[in-house]
Amino acid sequence: MALFSTTPSKSAKAAKSSIFVSPKDKALARNDGRLSQVLKAPWFSEKALIGTERGVYVFQVPADATKPEVAAAIEAFYKVTPAKIRMANLPGKTVSLRTRRGQGTRARRHKAYVYLKKGDTLSLV
Repeated sequence: MALFSTTPSKSAKAAKSSIFVSPKDKALARNDGRLSQVLKAPWFSEKALIGTERGVYVFQVPADATKPEVAAAIEAFYKVTPAKIRMANLPGKTVSLRTRRGQGTRARRHKAYVYLKKGDTLSLV
């Protein structure tokens, strides 16, 4: 094979496939305590509890959590592989304090919707 050919050799293909690591595998391999902090708490609201009947579970997560990290945490702690994950950022809200200060700000929140395959469930309690 020529030095500057356009077709890669068999050894180059094998080396490239062994180097590639998916983001979810990186998150699992880098379990240095970060996964235990990714899922802060289950999100218990009326809408979230209705979603559990259809296999959608909602968790409070840190602002810098990623989808692969959430998926790795679900696999590590609940032994279930999620079908997909959606993330939502909730804005902070202005609230009335009913004091001399007048108004304050409620903190921003971040949540992850975890969709499971049909038949899979999580026990949150």
